[in-house]
Amino acid sequence: MAKELKNILVNRIHDNALKRLSERYFEGRLIDIGCGIKPYEKMLKPNVTEHVGVDHEASFHSKNNVDLFGTAYDIPCEDSSFDSALCSAVLEHLEEPEAALRECYRVLRPKGYAIYSVPFIWHLHEEPRDFYRFSKYGLEYLFGKAGFEDIEIRALSGFWVTFGQLLVYNIYRFNRGPLRWLRIIDAIGLFLQGGFYLLDRVDKTEQWTWMYIVVARKPDSEKR
Repeated sequence: MAKELKNILVNRIHDNALKRLSERYFEGRLIDIGCGIKPYEKMLKPNVTEHVGVDHEASFHSKNNVDLFGTAYDIPCEDSSFDSALCSAVLEHLEEPEAALRECYRVLRPKGYAIYSVPFIWHLHEEPRDFYRFSKYGLEYLFGKAGFEDIEIRALSGFWVTFGQLLVYNIYRFNRGPLRWLRIIDAIGLFLQGGFYLLDRVDKTEQWTWMYIVVARKPDSEKR
């Protein structure tokens, strides 16, 4: 429960943004790259006809919901197999992010859309497989180089949510013994997240975002 409470704010911000964008851009067959437990399957079900999750054999997550075993560099599907693509908080864990974007481009049909969420200011996680952080300019460059067009990059927060969330994660280092039993750290964490969310609504300095969400389109092949 504590694990869910300590990042409830950023999860809700991310998921709300993904829901809005998926309703607008997703359709048909969806490839979920680095799907893990496929946490967005229920959310995306109304927008797609099939949700195919791909992940690698050495994933840290449960493999019960993985449909295809492969990697972000080698998805075991033919070219232009999918109408839509999702890759959430995976790109930072890949040694060669450009190669992964090119593989997504390969399996996506012409005019298909991909949605990625990518961290900018965030702590180390899933170590040692945590390699990069991306600015919006770096993302625009990488997606463009991989062949995508109509690239839209949105900051999901400003300084206050980012700072507040990192502060809450740091405080949770002390969540043990009586503090854990009495749920004191949980209460402090929720209070801080709520307060920093309100501050972020008043003063959203996007250059301090914790994460970007990217929408990119594969061009019509006949026009290239």
